[in-house]
Amino acid sequence: MPGLDRFNALPADQARRELVACCAAQRFAEAVAEARPYPHEEALRETADKALADLDWADVSQALAAHPRIGERATGDGREASWSAAEQSAAAAGDADVRQQIIAGNVAYEQRFGHVFLICAAGRPAEEILADLTARLDHDPAEERQVVREELRKIVYLRLEKVLSA
Repeated sequence: MPGLDRFNALPADQARRELVACCAAQRFAEAVAEARPYPHEEALRETADKALADLDWADVSQALAAHPRIGERATGDGREASWSAAEQSAAAAGDADVRQQIIAGNVAYEQRFGHVFLICAAGRPAEEILADLTARLDHDPAEERQVVREELRKIVYLRLEKVLSA
């Protein structure tokens, strides 16, 4: 497990930076970094799950603020921006009409819920993302917050794997 060994050996501030690239909520990064060393990857995932579950909505909002809208290019040249671009690559390749519907759906979603539409887009075609976006517009706010937390968890898991494979 050289990736996990490397992660465990990082200085605390560097470990937090690695974790902020996975989830921009500072409380998440601090909790997961402070629990090191991890004996195995499952222990890291369990700690990440607990840290995510412990986030209040202000923390989740902090994480959401780091995500570009679906269909939009992430700004910046950092690792998180490149990860977002790669995760959304299949969605960006959809036909122009579907992409326009996603843009309109993003606006409707943000007006309804007050934050960016978050979905684990990795490998998912634009048509599928549009269908989920449309369906989620019918959620009540409490239900949607639970879905957002689950989508955030999926993204965090993907990105933790990238940290460990670096």
